[in-house]
Amino acid sequence: MDEREGEREQDWLAERFEAERNHLRVVAYRMLGSPNEADDAVQEGWLRLSRSDTSEVANLGGWLTTVVARVCLDMLRARQSRREESLGEDTPEPVMNCEDGSDPEHEALLADSLGLALLVVLDTLNPAERLAFVLHDLFDVPFDEIALIVGRSPSAARQLASRARRRAQGKGREQDLEVTTAPDADQPRQRAVVNAFLAASRGGDFDALLAALAPDVVLRADQAAVSVGASKEVRGAQAVAEQFAGRARFAQLALIDGAVGAVWAPHGQPRVVFGFTISGATIMAIDIIADPESLSQLDLTILP
Repeated sequence: MDEREGEREQDWLAERFEAERNHLRVVAYRMLGSPNEADDAVQEGWLRLSRSDTSEVANLGGWLTTVVARVCLDMLRARQSRREESLGEDTPEPVMNCEDGSDPEHEALLADSLGLALLVVLDTLNPAERLAFVLHDLFDVPFDEIALIVGRSPSAARQLASRARRRAQGKGREQDLEVTTAPDADQPRQRAVVNAFLAASRGGDFDALLAALAPDVVLRADQAAVSVGASKEVRGAQAVAEQFAGRARFAQLALIDGAVGAVWAPHGQPRVVFGFTISGATIMAIDIIADPESLSQLDLTILP
């Protein structure tokens, strides 16, 4: 192949890649939960494409999805390793996304973003489970293809997705996040419950806190919150009430992805979000989100 033919081949590959870019970015974002890391994974996908012989690739879109998924798997494993090494270190200051809707691609990603609870659950999965769940359940990638990416049999890949799915549905093993009651969609009721809980927390009213919590309530925190002192998981009304008694003085009511919750936002900058799963007048679960990337993906409005 002469130089001119090589240039034409690269131009053709670039056109095909650009046609797949948005899809690849959504796949990577679902895998990683971070727009910046998703962009890095997609860029690495292009570099690998530009260095590969794809003359015998029948389905370039599928090939690229597999390549980007493998890149994401490596990134998830590296992230997990870094987290294990950095426990106890200070959490970096959040970098909030200040875009005001002028970027259509950003708006599309927000519209397609992970819900608050699912963000927390995905963060508890190991990299292989997360990949299997996201690729199969969200993008219908066959288990035969997923097996090749994670280096396991199709049956094992199916089991990875099944375990992840049980956690995402709140039906995991006892040590998994387990909230089986459907959340209440009544915003005025949610607001009354969260407002009463925050008032009891600020006032140190332990009995009122207990009254607001389900006996088997679960409190869970992401890794960023854990690194600055939060407990990763606390179960039971007594233990959860002890975590909040006399606290939450600066938390404000907020709408978080359409549900009523609370946020600590000094100078208007969200630093910590508290998501509540509510059934009737009872709090079934509380999720603490402090990871800057996760915070930037939430549709968050502070309530008066």
